[in-house]
Amino acid sequence: MEQITYQTTGTCARVIHFERDDENRIHNISFEGGCNGNLKAISKLCEGMKAEEISAKLLGNLCGNKKTSCADQLAKAVIG
Repeated sequence: MEQITYQTTGTCARVIHFERDDENRIHNISFEGGCNGNLKAISKLCEGMKAEEISAKLLGNLCGNKKTSCADQLAKAVIG
C-alpha cells in the first residue's frame, strides 16, 4: 500500500494521512486538526472506497463561508 500525506489549504485540518491500495481503494484515513468527531465519521464512511467514489461524493462540499472543507480537501487528496 502507498502511504500518502496531503497538506490541506483553507481548512482547520492541517494534514490528511491515508493509504491507497492496488485497486485505488482508500484506507486508514486520518486528519490532523479539524472537527475531531466529524472527521472520524468521514474517515469511517470512506474506508475502503475507491478514490473516484470519494471524489464524486465529497468534491465541492463547503464549510460555512469558506471556499473548501475538510471533506473537499480529502476529495482532492485522493484524486491527487
